[in-house]
Amino acid sequence: MEILSPIPPAGARVPNVRLGFIMTGLIVAGLALLAMRGVDWFLLKKSLRHRFPKVEWITTQQLADWLADKRREKPVLLDVRTEEEWKVSHLPGARRVDPSAPVESAVAGISKNAPIVTYCAVGYRSGDLATRLREAGYTHVQNLEGSIFQWANEHRPLVRDDKPVSTVHPYSKLWGRLLTDDVRAPLK
Repeated sequence: MEILSPIPPAGARVPNVRLGFIMTGLIVAGLALLAMRGVDWFLLKKSLRHRFPKVEWITTQQLADWLADKRREKPVLLDVRTEEEWKVSHLPGARRVDPSAPVESAVAGISKNAPIVTYCAVGYRSGDLATRLREAGYTHVQNLEGSIFQWANEHRPLVRDDKPVSTVHPYSKLWGRLLTDDVRAPLK
């Protein structure tokens, strides 16, 4: 009968089973977290607030309540997306502004004291415009938290050619992951 030594010979490579299990567990947990929309949204919103610290934010619920309140002056809704995105859907009453438009053309005819809410797909382009508007002296500018993606995911009103619709342009395959399947329009 052969007696085996628990000590491997010098230079032998011995797998560390425990380390393997830990690494596999971390990889699986990381992939699960990345697949969760909630984590994506949480990280995205943190990133946006960090990137645009001077911007005031309004939630989708706050905007919906404001738009439904007949006693309050309605905000000017500025959709800061491309024409291709706009043609799929937008918030009722919104006005499209090219993302690279100078402030003067973006808000032509709008008082510096008018309430303004900017939005785009997720908040980057509209956050940039909101920042530029505030720097130009517009005093009541807010950016819609979660922008049109969150608005659509909550099944709030969207229109195309003044007719109700339910889908949103996904911007790209990557960003489109933030939309639920039932509101994501196909990419063309």
